[in-house]
Amino acid sequence: YLLANDEIDDGYKEIFEKLKNQTASITDVKGSLLVMMKMMQIHYKKPVILLLDECDVPLSKASGNCYYHQMLEIIKAMMSTALKDNTALQFAVVTDCLKVSKESIFTGTNNFVSDMISKTRLQEYFGFTESDVKTILKDCDRMEQAEKIKKWYDGYHFTHNSIGIYNPFSLDVYCPWDVMNYIYDLQLDPEALPSSYWRNTSDNAIIRSFIDYKGNAITMKLETLMSGGYIQQRIEEGLTYDYLHSSEDHLWSVLYLTGYLTKVKDSDLPEALRKQLKQSGKTALIIPNLEIQEIFKDTIIRWFDDSVAKWDCQALFQAVWSGDSVAITRDMTTLLRMTISYHDYREDFYHAFLAGIFTGAGYLVESNKEHGEGRSDVVVFDSRGG
Repeated sequence: YLLANDEIDDGYKEIFEKLKNQTASITDVKGSLLVMMKMMQIHYKKPVILLLDECDVPLSKASGNCYYHQMLEIIKAMMSTALKDNTALQFAVVTDCLKVSKESIFTGTNNFVSDMISKTRLQEYFGFTESDVKTILKDCDRMEQAEKIKKWYDGYHFTHNSIGIYNPFSLDVYCPWDVMNYIYDLQLDPEALPSSYWRNTSDNAIIRSFIDYKGNAITMKLETLMSGGYIQQRIEEGLTYDYLHSSEDHLWSVLYLTGYLTKVKDSDLPEALRKQLKQSGKTALIIPNLEIQEIFKDTIIRWFDDSVAKWDCQALFQAVWSGDSVAITRDMTTLLRMTISYHDYREDFYHAFLAGIFTGAGYLVESNKEHGEGRSDVVVFDSRGG
């Protein structure tokens, strides 16, 4: 309909056609938002409201595929032409996971107001509140599912900062996508169990990438989180995608900013610890609910399986058959350091670990079986004669 409007300049229409046909130049792409907004202003005879959701996703994808700086230049140009001195703009709302304003993407933009989840005035708009969920469950006659939904999809806590007044009693917020998908399933099957709907919309690569980079360093903290505990970390809200993996601290900041972790409510912390956290500038972080806990667990299990699969165990097997205790110690240490349970210093763990390696390789393994007058921890039969 914009191309059919005779009042719109032919130059704008030409660029619009190139964008539509995916033949536009880099220059055309950089000015694409501005061109479309100018065309819409002419057509509707009033300024345009610009809503940009997840505007940092192109930067995230570019960072993982080695064209970050090229994409950064394009996004900068798109933002500056669309938001700076644009008479076609009424106002804009931009959302992202990381505070991409640190990238100077919004340089020169007038009247830019930033709102972060650590101190927000908009917490009730990030998801469903307790009242919202109860209303939905009542309307669909599923109130008996309230506690289950709370355990699986609630738990996001945002510090309230209304008109500069700090309020430690923040709202609990549910993930709307999960709540609505589960209620939909309940309409089809009243016995349906909760599922990780959010996991199906994301590859959770951010967790895996940090485990690959910092596996051993973060092991104990991951175990604390997955057992229902919390960790104390300094949150960096001004991260940029090209420096995400430069520090372990960035891991926890990213997981917090992207919803995999949330703040522990102040009311759930001892007063002494609240003061300590405030003085140190750190935040107590926890896994928000059962869904995210399952995502962590599945991601770590896949990482563990991949690590073991990539490791050639033949050297270890040969060391066992030849009685080379030095080589056995070296190879076992290497394999343990590749796994998420490196800090499980218990005999039964090593016992099961070793038995599992040989069983997985096709050997016949007996565990804690009586032999003669005693009992062997692990017996491995090399039926292939290797």
